[in-house]
Formats: sequence, C-alpha cells, structure tokens
Amino acid sequence: MVLQPPVEPMLAQARDSVPPRGALPGELRFQPKFDGYRALLFTPSPPLAPVLLQSRRGSFIQDRFPELVRAADQLPDGLVLDGELVVWVEDRMSFEALQRRAVSGGRTAARLAAELPAHLIVFDLLQTGGQELLHVPYGERRARLEQLFTDYELMPPWTLCPETSDPATAQEWLTSWTQVPGVEGLMIRGTEQRYLPGARALFKVRRRDTTEAVIGAITGTLARPQTLVLGRFDETGSLRPVGRSTPLRPDAAGQLAERLVPASPGHRWEGVRFTTSWGSRAPLDVVLVQPSLVAEIDVDTAQDRGAWRHPVRFVRLRVDMEPSDVAAFGEGAVPAAG
Repeated sequence: MVLQPPVEPMLAQARDSVPPRGALPGELRFQPKFDGYRALLFTPSPPLAPVLLQSRRGSFIQDRFPELVRAADQLPDGLVLDGELVVWVEDRMSFEALQRRAVSGGRTAARLAAELPAHLIVFDLLQTGGQELLHVPYGERRARLEQLFTDYELMPPWTLCPETSDPATAQEWLTSWTQVPGVEGLMIRGTEQRYLPGARALFKVRRRDTTEAVIGAITGTLARPQTLVLGRFDETGSLRPVGRSTPLRPDAAGQLAERLVPASPGHRWEGVRFTTSWGSRAPLDVVLVQPSLVAEIDVDTAQDRGAWRHPVRFVRLRVDMEPSDVAAFGEGAVPAAG
C-alpha cells in the first residue's frame, strides 16, 4: 500500500515523570521533545507527483517552506517522514520565527526561506520505496530511518532526531538539554509499537520549573475564582500578561477568595482583550483584581514573546513575597530570591 495524504500523526499523552520499563510495548526509546510544528513530508509517489508537507491538522504547507521542497531532491521517491519543523535563530530555536514562516506565502515565503531557513528533525519513517510501514514495529522503522540517513548522507535541512535507550541519559537530557530554548522535554516510544495514526499511544514528559508571577485577573468571580491570569512587570513598570492557570482546586480557590481584592481604577489591563487559549481568538471574560498577590506556579519551557503558551499550574500563594520581588517580564522561569 502507498500512504495517501493527509495522514493523521501518532500522538502522545502527557506524563509527569519518565515511565518505568514495560510502560510501552518493547524497550523504551527516548528522544528530545522539540518545540516546533509537527509535519509529515511526502516525496513523489509515483514519480513526478509533487512534494507535500503536511501539518498536524492535515493542511498542506509546502508553499510556505520552499527550501524543504527543493531539498527533497536529496531524498528517494515514495518516502514519508514524520518530524518536527524548527527554525534556528543564532544559537537557539525560535518559535516566533517559525510562526512567521508558517503564515507566509509567495514572495514573502521565498524571502524568509533565505533569512530564516527551516529544518525538519525526523523521528519516524512511515513509508519507504512506496511501501508503508505503519504495521512495522518502531525499532525496525528506526533502524531503516538511520540507514536512510547513512545511505543518502543526509544533512540539514534534514536532521535525525537523537535517541537513547538509557533512562539515565534520558533523565540527563530532560535536565540539561531543556535549558536550550526550543527543547521542552522527552518523547518516549516502545520498540514494538506499530504506528497508530491519531492515537495517543506515545508518552511525553515536559520539563517543569517552579517560579512566580503576579495575579492580575481571574475567571469566575471573586468569591469563586476558577482560573488565574498572571503577569510580570516589565522595565517600564507595566504589568504584562505571561500566562493563564489550569482550573483551580477547590481548596486553592477558597484560599484565594479570601485575599483577592477588586481592581482599582487605572488597572494596567483595563481594555486589554484576553483569549481562551494561546493562539485562539475566542474572547475570555475576566475579572480584574488588584495586582498585589504573588502566585507560585509550575510551568513548562514553551514560551512565546515572554508568555507561557501552555496553561500553568497554581502551586500556592507566596504571602512572603511582594510583586516587586517577582522576576521581570521576559526572564522565563527564574525563581525570585527568597
């Protein structure tokens, strides 16, 4: 069989820690989790068909990444690669630059391809020589993928995703590699796993850090807050939004309700439009509060322009801290002193 695009990618379920041996079929394999755009690349099959680059949601985006289409000449026909699109800016991966690439077309896409070239970090092989491999165990797919990189001497923009079977090495990656912007954790597979399109059959573990932010608004009511909208002060003294929390536990909501104070006139977020999630346009109704409370929060490493893209977890109130003690806007997960 030849895979017909679009193909749903195999997905992962979140775990808080590295799972034990036996959690997935076969030996566990660990890979860095890169903070980019999931993409599947199809080389011509049959020959003379176009090169296709498919997003996670099934749209075709090859016109936005013309340099990858040109570089696909290095690849054999009838190939389907599963990987992560990333853009390097100087010594770091830039999600903001990748976003610019993903929404640009025509002459702008061609210009950005030269200025901000994309790379595909490949972590799975779904088809080779026109033969689909979904039924083939992952360990064998990985071996064929490594052989492909060796046989064709593939170089950027094609990158073979690093992999280890050693849990100690994986833990070291989770600790040290995630200090590099754009690496946010681990992906975990089993060597005996088949490729299951659309299924959450893999595991992902994001590095999480504890830090602080100022509570600037809530959803719900002052008596029954549901989530927190958090901010940090920039160098001009303006409170800048940095994230929204997951739903509060009942005990945490009760504790906060005792201390929340309605915002005074002139709150820095008056007139600011909030949305229900990062990347969404759906408006979020919030209640502004006096920015006098500091929340300790649990965050991952995925940030965009100083804000966490994924919901953060409220840990506790830091009644021992003032808003001025919180790390400044743009400093990431830097805990304040004390």
